[in-house]
Amino acid sequence: MQKLYKIHDKDNVAVAVEALQEDEKLAVNGTEIVLTAAVPAGHKVALRAIAAGENILKYGCPIGTAKEDIAAGAWVHTHNVKSRLGDLLDYQYEPEALVEPAKISREFMGYKRADGRVGIRNEVWIIPTVGCVNSIARCIETAAQQFKTTTIDGVYAYSHPYGCSQLGDDQLHTQKFLRGLINSPNAAAVLVLGLGCENNQIELMKEIIGPYDEKRIKFLVCQEQEDEVAVALEMMEELCEYAAGFQREKCSAANLVIGLKCGGSDGFSGITANPLVGEISNKIIAAGGTSILTEVPEMFGAETLLMNRCRNQAVFEKTVHLINDFKAYFMRYGEKINENPSPGNKAGGITTLEDKSLGCVQKGGSAIVEDVLAYGDSVRVKGLNLLEAPGNDLIAANALAAAGAHMVLFTTGRGTPFSSPVPTLKIASNSELAGFKKNWIDFDAGQLLHGRTMEDLAEEFFAFILAVASGTQRAKSEALDKHELAIFKDGVTL
Repeated sequence: MQKLYKIHDKDNVAVAVEALQEDEKLAVNGTEIVLTAAVPAGHKVALRAIAAGENILKYGCPIGTAKEDIAAGAWVHTHNVKSRLGDLLDYQYEPEALVEPAKISREFMGYKRADGRVGIRNEVWIIPTVGCVNSIARCIETAAQQFKTTTIDGVYAYSHPYGCSQLGDDQLHTQKFLRGLINSPNAAAVLVLGLGCENNQIELMKEIIGPYDEKRIKFLVCQEQEDEVAVALEMMEELCEYAAGFQREKCSAANLVIGLKCGGSDGFSGITANPLVGEISNKIIAAGGTSILTEVPEMFGAETLLMNRCRNQAVFEKTVHLINDFKAYFMRYGEKINENPSPGNKAGGITTLEDKSLGCVQKGGSAIVEDVLAYGDSVRVKGLNLLEAPGNDLIAANALAAAGAHMVLFTTGRGTPFSSPVPTLKIASNSELAGFKKNWIDFDAGQLLHGRTMEDLAEEFFAFILAVASGTQRAKSEALDKHELAIFKDGVTL
C-alpha cells in the first residue's frame, strides 16, 4: 500500500495514508522526498519547496497559501498555511459542457403513497407545533404503541424547543421545517400536536401545509381538551389503522431522494467516503432519482465547481445567492467566513475551509445542478439539488429530511452516533474507524485505500442502499434515539 496519496497531477502536497516518521524516505510518482517531520495519518506533506505566499494545491485547486517558506517533505497544516477566503464575491457563469448521465434502471421495495410519492419506511409520527407539548407527545407515543401492527415500522414522537416566542422569518423557518416533516413520504400518518396559546398556532400551520389528506394528518390543540392524551389516542388509533393499510411494493429507484452530508471529516474524507457518495449520487440520478447537497458554509472555496455545473443561468444566479447570502449571515453576526474547520477536522488533517469544502462538494458527484432550495423548501425537481442549511450535523441532516430525503448518507472520518427522522447511514472514510465503531458505522469507504476499486465499491454500496430502502437492512442509527429535532434558528426570541 502506498504511504502518500497524491490526489491530482497539479497538487504540490500529498496525503499521508498512515502515520509517517521524520527522516522517512518516500517516493511519489517517481520523485523521492525525505520527511522533515513526523506526519500524522490523513495530514499533508509538501512534495516540493513552496514559497511563502504561494498557493497550496490539493484536489488540483488552492486550499490556502503558505504563511512561510515550506521545504519539500515538510508537514503542511495550520501552522504554515492560511485560508484565502474573505468577503462576498462576484461570480461569472462559466458553464462546463453539461453531460446527461446514461440512464440505468434499479428497483426497491417501497410504500406507494396516495399522492404518488413513495416512502422507504411506514411510520406514524407525532409532531409538536411548539416545545411546550413535547412531554405530552412522548406520553402519546408510549400509549399508542398498542396500535402498532407488523406493517407499521414505528410510532415516534418528535420534540423541539421552538414554535413560540419567535418572530418573522425565524418563525417561518420553523413552520416550513415542520411542514416538510409532516409531508415526509416516510410518515404514513401524522398527528400534529399544538398547545393553543403559542405563536405557531395550528391554524397557521394548516395554512403553511396547504391542502392535506384528513385520513393521513390529524390536528389536536391540547388546551381545548379536558384529557388531551385520551383524545389523541382516539386519533392515533385511526392514524395507525390508515398506516397499516400500506404494504411494500416494487418501486423504481427514480422515486428515491437521497440527502448528502458529512461531519467529523478527516484527511481521507475527500479521497474515499465523499467521492464514494458522489458516485452513489450519480447512480441515483442516472436511475431518475434525486440527491440533495447541503451545508452551505462547507461549499465556500469550492462553490465555482458547483456553479459551473448549473443547468442554466437562472440556477446559477440562485446558487450565487445561496453562497453570498450565507456569507452575509456570518457577517451580520460579526463572524469570519472562514471560521471552520472544527478541532476534530484539524486533528484529522483538514487545514483550511477550502480544504474541507473541496472534499465536501465531492458528495455531489459530477451531476448537473438542477435547482436550489431555501431552508424548509421541499424538492420539486429531480436530479442534484442544493439546499440552504448550515454545516451543523444535526440541523443539516434534519433539513435534508424536511426537504423530502428518504435517507441521509453521512460520511465521517471521526465517527458519530446521531440519528435524524429518516435512516441516516454512516460511511467511514477510513477502515480503522469502521472496525473500531462497528455499532455506528454502516459502510467502510476506507477500502478504497486498500485495493478496492471505486466502480466495485460503489456497486456494493448502491446495493446496500437499495436494501436499506427496501427494509431488509437497517441503518445502525435506527437502533438509537431519534426523537430530537434540530431546527435552524436565526432571529429574536421574545
